[in-house]
Amino acid sequence: MKRNFYFILTISTLIFWSSCRKDFDFEPSDGSLTFSKDTVYLDTVFTNIGSSTYNLKVYNRSNKDISIPNLRLGQGRASNYRLNVDGISGKEFQNVELLAKDSMYIFIETTFDIQTVVTANNQFLYTDVIEFDSGSNFQKVDLVTLVKDAVFIYPNRDAQGIVETLTFDVDGDGNVDETNVQGRFLTDAELTFTKDKPYVIYGYAAVGENKTLTIEAGARVHFHANSGLLVTNNASLKINGQYSPDQTTMANEVIFESDRLEPMFDNIPGQWGTIWLFQGSKANDINFATIKNATIGILAENNPTATIPKLTIKNSKIYNSSNFGILGRATSITAENVVLNNAGQSAFAGTYGGTYNFTHCTIANYWSSSFRQFPSLYLNNFLILEDDTVLTNALTAANFNNCIIFGNDNPEFLLEEEEGAAFNFKFTNCLIRFHDPNNKFGSDPNYDFDNMALYENVIFNQEPDFMDASKNKLIIGQESAAINVIGNNPFSNSVPLDILSVSRTAAPDLGAYQHVVFEEE
Repeated sequence: MKRNFYFILTISTLIFWSSCRKDFDFEPSDGSLTFSKDTVYLDTVFTNIGSSTYNLKVYNRSNKDISIPNLRLGQGRASNYRLNVDGISGKEFQNVELLAKDSMYIFIETTFDIQTVVTANNQFLYTDVIEFDSGSNFQKVDLVTLVKDAVFIYPNRDAQGIVETLTFDVDGDGNVDETNVQGRFLTDAELTFTKDKPYVIYGYAAVGENKTLTIEAGARVHFHANSGLLVTNNASLKINGQYSPDQTTMANEVIFESDRLEPMFDNIPGQWGTIWLFQGSKANDINFATIKNATIGILAENNPTATIPKLTIKNSKIYNSSNFGILGRATSITAENVVLNNAGQSAFAGTYGGTYNFTHCTIANYWSSSFRQFPSLYLNNFLILEDDTVLTNALTAANFNNCIIFGNDNPEFLLEEEEGAAFNFKFTNCLIRFHDPNNKFGSDPNYDFDNMALYENVIFNQEPDFMDASKNKLIIGQESAAINVIGNNPFSNSVPLDILSVSRTAAPDLGAYQHVVFEEE
């Protein structure tokens, strides 16, 4: 009996409570909505590439439950914007309900084909509005997107939808091999990249045998995920950037980055693959380039004793590499005025021997995204195969002259030598972070810092005074231990201008930059 009475009382209470509530009596909106922003900027996108998803928050700050009679894009169904309102996709909505003192999200995306408009400067500012209600209750929020035209390079698909893969002499035995690398060879008409339009690459764009890819000053090259450049046997890459007086626009520099242009992607490592200088490629030159947000900035393989170094890189910066800034494997690299920073492993690694000459370079690593196992600079003369077989190859030379080798870990350089092959290196007039409080390396002759044949005028563990290493600003200040005629004059005379075209011959500093006086904030 008590149970029946309790059941009847509960049902009666619910019915009474429901009949008294007016929560579901929605009144038409009166034009008093508020918004998280007046204009939604969807940043910059390439033509025909979808944007990220942006959001707008709509607030009902009144004490009434309201219904928005019409919520639509100003251009209606013809708009190139897309909305999602309360989980429903569309471009026009009716009677959108919003409870008192509540809010809702509107999610916004766009894809735009710039070929549908006439533009002389290869970009177009596309706009629309989100309209709320009409008449005296009308409200709106503007939508703005900068759309850029581009040259798109991508592999073909066959009738079954299988993506084209590269086919070339992978192992150098003279036979053509198939790879699992998606991409295609550049045509002769595509072997010069200009600054006229950005280039967007899907998969690997390969430079064929005996061909040269020339990238002119001011060019912008963007890569989709798992994409990059590949330079094959007897092919070359020539990047002809120039100094940019305006360091904000970097108009004359060649810039490599991902195809995500939104600010949130500006410094995210690992968004694309690598610039891969394959075995047999030759005389690759890079000048005034910025390579950012790759998995490996540059991967150079083989040709360790080439008469002309496999890679000559000058006045360039490589940032935010999820693995290595520059990874050399039994290869030959000459570097001048190069700045490396922020790599998930090493900023520079010269592995399986090779020949390396770095002058006035800043090799730093202030990686903070995860645990880092390797130092800024790593050298070895061996390779371990999958069956644990150890192969050795001569480290013919590894010379670091007037360089800064530093980072947020310790030590910041590591030398691993295997018997059976030469291991030649020397540090001259360098500032290096290396502290060994437990004497872990004390018995290794490679760390005999009193040996002038290996270490000449090297400064250890004093501050370089970088402007802001966490933001890849590696200019040194007046408190730096690397300034005031510390640089070796023969080396500084061979590289008379720093990376910003400032003369260093009178009083050379270490690293890629002459010091400046930092402005107080």
